[in-house]
Amino acid sequence: METRGIDQMLSELRSVSQAAQGKAVSPADAPAGGVNFADVLNNALKDVSAAQGEARAMAQNFSAGDPNVNLQDVMVNLQKANLSFQQMVQVRNRLVTAYQDIMNMPV
Repeated sequence: METRGIDQMLSELRSVSQAAQGKAVSPADAPAGGVNFADVLNNALKDVSAAQGEARAMAQNFSAGDPNVNLQDVMVNLQKANLSFQQMVQVRNRLVTAYQDIMNMPV
C-alpha cells in the first residue's frame, strides 16, 4: 500500500494543529507544493479500498484451490488491508475530533 499520501495528510494535520495552537510551523512540517487535502484523502481511501479488494480476491482464489496462492500470502495481505483500514478509521476519528474542536471554539 502506498503510504506517501497518508504521510502527507498527517503532515498537513500536524501543521494545521500547530498553527491553531499558535506555534510556528517549520518548513519541514509544512506540506510541499500546496497539496490539496481532499485529493490526498481521496487517494488514501482509494488505496485502502484497493488493498481490501486485492486481499479479498486473493482469499477467494485460495478458497477456490488456486495452487499459485499460498496461505501465508493470503494472511499477510488480509492483515495489511486490515491495518490500512484501521489507520483510515483513526484518521477519520481525528478529523471528526478536529472539526468538533473548531466548531466549539468561541467566536
